[in-house]
Amino acid sequence: GEPGGGRVSAAEVWVAKDDGSELVRARAIAAVSRDYTGTVTARLSGGEQSAVTLVTVVSHEGKHTPDDLHRQLIRAVAQLADAAEPAVIRPVWDEQGWTWATEPL
Repeated sequence: GEPGGGRVSAAEVWVAKDDGSELVRARAIAAVSRDYTGTVTARLSGGEQSAVTLVTVVSHEGKHTPDDLHRQLIRAVAQLADAAEPAVIRPVWDEQGWTWATEPL
């Protein structure tokens, strides 16, 4: 049986790349990292250990990510863990900087 007993399984949560070109199932993410350039990458669990770049920072654009953007993603996923509806978390740039927005799938 499933861990957690008879509890209804949580809805699917997906994480989008900054350009929207790819969606990754949140529960497939094994690690999230932010490198010295500010690029945020998710490493996926599973045999192939593939990685998906979620936020690409082009230095000349000055769109630097906050130091904790990768932690913000983990927090956003955790908040949606028991959501009833499938959702997408995507990185968004505005005048405040980079944040994660949540929207219905």
